[in-house]
Amino acid sequence: MNTLFENCFKGKTVLVTGHTGFKGSWLSIWLKELGAKVIGYGLDPYSQEDNFVVTKLKEKIVDIRGDIRDMDKLYQVFRKYKPHIVFHLAAQPLVRLSYKIPKETYEVNVIGTLNVLECIRKSHFVKVGVMITTDKCYENNEQIWGYRETDAMGGYDPYSSSKGCAELLIASYRNSFMNPKEYLQHGKAISSVRAGNVIGGGDWQKDRIIPDCIRALIDNTPIKIRNPKATRPFQHVLEPLSGYLLLASKMYEDGVNYSGAWNFGPDYNSIVNVETIVNLMISKWGCGQWIDLSNKNQPHEAKLLSLDCTKAKTYLNWRPRLDMEEAIEYTVDWYKNYKTSNVYDLCLNQIKEYSK
Repeated sequence: MNTLFENCFKGKTVLVTGHTGFKGSWLSIWLKELGAKVIGYGLDPYSQEDNFVVTKLKEKIVDIRGDIRDMDKLYQVFRKYKPHIVFHLAAQPLVRLSYKIPKETYEVNVIGTLNVLECIRKSHFVKVGVMITTDKCYENNEQIWGYRETDAMGGYDPYSSSKGCAELLIASYRNSFMNPKEYLQHGKAISSVRAGNVIGGGDWQKDRIIPDCIRALIDNTPIKIRNPKATRPFQHVLEPLSGYLLLASKMYEDGVNYSGAWNFGPDYNSIVNVETIVNLMISKWGCGQWIDLSNKNQPHEAKLLSLDCTKAKTYLNWRPRLDMEEAIEYTVDWYKNYKTSNVYDLCLNQIKEYSK
């Protein structure tokens, strides 16, 4: 696996905020296997079946519990562990929940990002900061073509808007304090990365299609779907993470040319609607059914969204490796085996298979 990123992470101290979350736990596992000393900073896991818990990741990395809004504690972690590379994933990640807790959503996603940027700015030892946002940061006009990194930021709902705000903040800090044109003075590279709707094993959050499917399939009840025709750039979690890692390795060696904003989404044939995803899940699981619970009065969610990843394909030589059927197979395999397997090895085997 090291050859994929040219041994960039071996022996490096890497801070992952949000390490107890779905994407953060998978990233922490991958970094550990690449030889990094992983420092995790985040809240308690969502459930006792989360990937972080069942892989026993707490025993394998430096596990620090803290709120990303706690600037003093966060800066103490930076000063103590002196990370070379920072991946910022800590967030309030749910659209529907953001309607219920808008203030907290903005505080976590905007002020939390500000705190990480401030810690990076003040820390002479940090060389690379990869700030994870979302495809929903764009001003979504329900257009049929994918959004490019230069398109306008926006956001209808509080979650999407908070991520658009975070993107503007990241760009401001990059221009003002870590400008690539002045790299020799500050020695830091900052990028934001925008992925699609990420799926995979170990996610149990509410209001996400795969966890909703799994809960219903395990309970042998119909899967309830809110927006069966909503189209999203679905991708397995290892796809964007491979992009984040590849980008970070390039930034570490060349902070001038690889700072900026990057999309990491699926190929166009994997940009499918929710109904297609659910039918694939049922097929790979071996049984199940779904019902349409569409409600015109429910909170607004985008119906069409896709990303243009030409920049990553051209300048990083990054490509999605899994088609949608393979992504679902990886996902179902995790959920079918996590109770009877060594889950860390289960994750590691999927990473190794993906990295071939």
